[in-house]
Amino acid sequence: MHEAYLRLVDVKEAQHWDSRGHFFAAAAEAMRRILVDEARRKATSKHGGDLQRLDLLDGEAAVARSDNRQILLLDEALTRLAAVRPKAAELIKLRFFSGITLEEAAPILNLSPRSARRLWVFARAWLRRDMERAGGPVS
Repeated sequence: MHEAYLRLVDVKEAQHWDSRGHFFAAAAEAMRRILVDEARRKATSKHGGDLQRLDLLDGEAAVARSDNRQILLLDEALTRLAAVRPKAAELIKLRFFSGITLEEAAPILNLSPRSARRLWVFARAWLRRDMERAGGPVS
């Protein structure tokens, strides 16, 4: 979060947000880029990308970590989704990377809550299918 904040405010020219939606869209994109950059960095052999990590803790005690491969698959799938259904890709970015609720995302995208729900269901199904085709099972 700190890095995303710095990317949003630490620029040579001051940012002027047109609306709350504009800010959240920028924040979601900043978080997406940070996660993708980190996943790519960790995937390199220099950073142990060719090694398998073993968890020494049992089930409940293990800290949940994002799978770098899944993040990269999601990024690629989001890019493909944006080419076909840009509003669906924006909704996914707002929900996944900004952490806002569906009810908060609807007005940002100028959608009714019901339309946002339908778009959310469609986008998740589209991403799941696309990611499975691209790289195997999706967790």
